[in-house]
Amino acid sequence: MIRAGDALAAFRALPVAPIGAVLPGTVLILAPHPDDESLGCGGIIAALCAAGRPPVVVVLTDGAGSHPSSPSWPPERLRAVRAQEVAQAVSLLGLPQDHLVLMNLADTRAPREGPAFERAVADLAAIAVARGCDSILSSWEHDPHGDHVAAWHIARAATDRIGARALAYPVWGWTLDEEAVLPGEIPAGWRIDVEPFLDVKARAVAAHATQHGSLITDDPDGFALPEDFLNLFRGRFETVLLP
Repeated sequence: MIRAGDALAAFRALPVAPIGAVLPGTVLILAPHPDDESLGCGGIIAALCAAGRPPVVVVLTDGAGSHPSSPSWPPERLRAVRAQEVAQAVSLLGLPQDHLVLMNLADTRAPREGPAFERAVADLAAIAVARGCDSILSSWEHDPHGDHVAAWHIARAATDRIGARALAYPVWGWTLDEEAVLPGEIPAGWRIDVEPFLDVKARAVAAHATQHGSLITDDPDGFALPEDFLNLFRGRFETVLLP
């Protein structure tokens, strides 16, 4: 068992390593929702694209659950616009559009077991094999969001199936209560210096306009990315964890 505060402190002290040493070959980045790719890995995506090794970015869910009570933004409209937003965001990061794959599972209901889970694992494994990916970088298993946890389990099962390397990046995990107790041990990993790409990362995060609170205004309980949360992703390092 580990204390969340100790884990987060350890993440901030991880060794800094060149991106080529941490992520050689072709990487598949699995985002639980449209916007997680830009928040957790925007600098990494941009750096890999700049190095001539664009990753494959797979978005697990459709993002249509962020504003469930909005009369003017029903799920069909929100799903379509969030797909447009993530396409714009990764394009800003330099990713070719044919390196973006939308799996379109239901937002807030990504599976962790059963037939739907097995289908998701098989689909992700097939994408990785078809694109020649030798590692899958997914959301951290202790991110406090069900879809993020599901993404980790799907990615881990897919890597086990095809013999690829499993890696993780924290998103909502940065907001854990420091006194929370987590199973397991503090994972090892690295920090990647993405300072040259901070401006383009900020533009990619901003491209997810539906999630910033000013576009959809008719759902009082709708989701909006908090400013203090966004500040967590404006620093020069992004984190890659070993399982």
